[in-house]
Amino acid sequence: MKRLLLLPILVLTVFAGANTLRAQDETIKVDTSVVRLNVGVVDKRGHPIIDLNQSNFDVFEDGVKQQITHFEPTVTPFSVVVMLDMSGSTLPFREVLKMSAARFIDALGPDDRVAVIEFAEKPALRNDFTTNRSIIANSIRVSNGRGHTELYKSLDFALDKLAHEKNNRKAIIVLTDGIDTSAQDVDRNVLAKADATQIASVLQPDTNPALDQVLNRADAQGVTIYPLALPTGDPEKLADPTPMQIAMFKAARERLKYMADRSGGRLNAIKDLKEMGRLYAEVAAEIRTLYTIEYTSANEKRDGKWRDIRIDVRDPNLISRTRQGYYAK
Repeated sequence: MKRLLLLPILVLTVFAGANTLRAQDETIKVDTSVVRLNVGVVDKRGHPIIDLNQSNFDVFEDGVKQQITHFEPTVTPFSVVVMLDMSGSTLPFREVLKMSAARFIDALGPDDRVAVIEFAEKPALRNDFTTNRSIIANSIRVSNGRGHTELYKSLDFALDKLAHEKNNRKAIIVLTDGIDTSAQDVDRNVLAKADATQIASVLQPDTNPALDQVLNRADAQGVTIYPLALPTGDPEKLADPTPMQIAMFKAARERLKYMADRSGGRLNAIKDLKEMGRLYAEVAAEIRTLYTIEYTSANEKRDGKWRDIRIDVRDPNLISRTRQGYYAK
């Protein structure tokens, strides 16, 4: 039996029973012990393997083998939120942005349900979940806005919508420069109080309360988040920046990576706008190669501690891509 290589293509769900998720006027209760894993499998040349079944996998949590209670093949549809950053920083390349997002929709499965959300100072739902590609394409085409960016509040809004999708497999694709205005205001205050020698290291990506709230909710629903990071948020592309500016942009980019890793997604950094369409298509292709495995954790403690997960595939020539674990909350 081959131990699997752990890569961040897995979405993990820990259904937190002590909490309830409220979306609009509906309260959704979730089980405390069910863990959902979306797993990608490739051969040694990196080609996806999409014809496996439950008997091909073994799941371990903190080294203890778990009983698989539910399995879904790669053809099972997803509910996907496409989030488009319509803040002022994206004005110069809106048309490229929209054409690239449309290419993503074309690469999804025909039964995948898609909602489109534009966001800047606040989020706006362009269309709720549908398989109607004409509605989705029109929503992308008419998306508009300007102003500053409330990224984390907008992600919360997307999670509200996904809560209504019940047990569907779920993902968020968010195109953004990663700059959350409220978080940057907090970062600026922290840096103003820091010694000059601390500026480069004082901001930690995993200590932002608003982002933690988003990720805890994503864990509870089983949502994997794929950020597509625009070059306008790249700290290496700043013109004559101050050390404080470098620190704030670096923290924003690191939070995007943390968001992807924690939720089981993958950060795609757009170096050139010409790459945007290709990267969108790659994310869509990745989603269509994922299996879903559920198990009920044999460890009933909800102590908030980290639980390591390992998935073994019974064919030694295959490699699994998966997230390493979850917090038992």
